[in-house]
Amino acid sequence: MFGFKGRKSQSNLRGLALWAFLTSILLVLYSLSNPTQVKSRYSHAPSCALSMSKSWQRNLTIPEECSPKMNIMFMKTHKTASSTILNILFRFGEKHKLKFAFPDGRNDFFYPSPFLCSQVKDYQPGDCFNIVCNHMRFDAQEVAKLLPPDAVYITILRDPAQLFESSFHYYHRAVPLTWRISGDNKLAEFLHNPRTFYTPEAYNSFYLKNLLFFDFGFDNNLEADDPRVMRAIQTLSQQFHLVLIAEYFEESLILLKHVLCWTMEDLLFFKLNARKGSSVSHLTPELRAKALEWNGADWKLYQHFNSTFWARVEAYGKNRMKQEVNELRRRNAEMKAICIEGGGAVEARMIQDRTLLPWQPVGESSILGYNMRYDIDPKFRTLCRKMLTPEIQYLSELGVNLWLTRLWGWLKDAIY
Repeated sequence: MFGFKGRKSQSNLRGLALWAFLTSILLVLYSLSNPTQVKSRYSHAPSCALSMSKSWQRNLTIPEECSPKMNIMFMKTHKTASSTILNILFRFGEKHKLKFAFPDGRNDFFYPSPFLCSQVKDYQPGDCFNIVCNHMRFDAQEVAKLLPPDAVYITILRDPAQLFESSFHYYHRAVPLTWRISGDNKLAEFLHNPRTFYTPEAYNSFYLKNLLFFDFGFDNNLEADDPRVMRAIQTLSQQFHLVLIAEYFEESLILLKHVLCWTMEDLLFFKLNARKGSSVSHLTPELRAKALEWNGADWKLYQHFNSTFWARVEAYGKNRMKQEVNELRRRNAEMKAICIEGGGAVEARMIQDRTLLPWQPVGESSILGYNMRYDIDPKFRTLCRKMLTPEIQYLSELGVNLWLTRLWGWLKDAIY
């Protein structure tokens, strides 16, 4: 038995070493293709909304008249149900023939590098776009150069304890800091003494601490009582028209409908990129408290915008909100019955059409997907397929060349 364990341990170590080596190769490829090297070339170039690039604190007043908003910046945060929002935006943009600002070669804007206009596919100074929505490390001044001044800025947050659990699980094989944690419950082991395992400068360490703060372009190693945290929160309050809350997803969509002057049909969704229940670690009250303390800046951020969110709901009207949420649920249930075989999500191995297989974390198949019914009424077939299409496949259909993302996927699948 000891010999078997020893061989298994050696095999795991060899796998990790190979993974680290191939990751290094990919990093070189990323750096060679990363257009951040040309920042100085565009630093003083004309932009779509030059006045906004000079003064990007936003006027958050929504006009009285209601016509559908076509110019949208969605700051896609990690592990927050943002992939479901992305699908809604893709469908809306396609329907109205809007112009997306897409990345080139991969599905994000060279994350975790700070966003630059030059990372946009085929970007030329002065180009105007309707929608920016892929993963990035936010830079308001750079984003504003791509959009008209009337663009609506939205984003989504998630309870930081649950987000930390999700991020820790999803990225743990991509974060070398976690490789030396022993025991069956690595999450608990980390939270009991995070400083033992965490180094701010380590590769991909941002996935382990204040990931929301990092996504918004701030220092994720600030402690909650640092005055810069509150200043950052106030800055975001000035930049975003609406901050959605993942735990209240349907209420968030109703507020989004109101802000964007969209219809209920525009909001229909199936939950994408969800994990199977067996892969979710249960957070005891003690572990939850430790997770919130460790991610104190994110917790302060979440508390602030959770409070403003419910103030928006109150202003919208609780009864009105309840009625519209019920209507959205009814419409979504109808679409599930029309589109989805069996009516719900299935594990990756059960997905019959591989073009509907969602991207999986390294070494696992924990992300659920769907089987589309074969007997769909032809008038719903196109809509059903678009609602069920994962992000990577949808981006390809929209014309994005994902060669780096696909190379990364091939390598991770080849190793594990």
